[in-house]
Amino acid sequence: MNLLSKAACCGCLILSSAASAQSSPDQSLPLWEIGVGAAALSTPSYPASDERESRLLLFPNIVYRGEILRADRSGINARLFSSDRAELDVGFAGALPSDSDDVDERAGMPDLGPLLEFGPRLKVRLADLGNNRRLRAEFPLRAVIEARGGLHARGYTFEPRLAYELAGERGLWTLETNLSAVIGDRRINRHFYEVAPQYATATRPAYAADSGLLMTRLGLFGSRRLNEDVRLFGYLRFESYKGTANRDSPLHVKDSGVSGGVGVMWTFKRSSRRASGAATVDPVVQ
Repeated sequence: MNLLSKAACCGCLILSSAASAQSSPDQSLPLWEIGVGAAALSTPSYPASDERESRLLLFPNIVYRGEILRADRSGINARLFSSDRAELDVGFAGALPSDSDDVDERAGMPDLGPLLEFGPRLKVRLADLGNNRRLRAEFPLRAVIEARGGLHARGYTFEPRLAYELAGERGLWTLETNLSAVIGDRRINRHFYEVAPQYATATRPAYAADSGLLMTRLGLFGSRRLNEDVRLFGYLRFESYKGTANRDSPLHVKDSGVSGGVGVMWTFKRSSRRASGAATVDPVVQ
């Protein structure tokens, strides 16, 4: 998910935690691919937490390159509009839960359940720099739903992002670095930082959260293809919580955090039918 310790609840979402590393539909690529993947991830339990969540995940690796509906390494999305310079789609992502019993600052408070995030995203190609290098901007607006004892609305986020991507010959390797800021409304900030009076203690005073900046992030994502069927990937992301809207919350413990992960994907089945449609503003390589 584009919000906190990104790791997806299903396979084709997991890499959205790192970056968009998939090309648009292209006549040289299969319409669909099926495989499996595994990843080891470590992230803060929530933004500005002093505790961490580390997981080993096994997931399906599903790619579908339809002209409208797509499932790929940038997530699941439905393209609404595309041109040579811009694209508008609706996408989905997810985030792992956090058990409050494992986080000292949240002891006795409700757990943070798994989150589902969805909404429109505008992608703009800023420059083609040659030699498989590209600069793009993204503007995703997301509604956030928590799945804990039912489905509960948890507000909205907006994350403007600037990304620089490059790739080796024939997509043998890919590399992307991106810089973004995550802005949340009052409901999603309450989800992470509010302390209701019934959960206040001598060391954790009651606190009412405000809307505003959640974090700024600098990320690096890379992948390396070993052969036609196997690809390794990894990501590293630095998050800064300085100057955020709720830095005075007793649940705001640290001013920075680091997330990272490594994994492997294996594709064992591809369609003989080729995808149709021209490449637009998605990353330059498969």
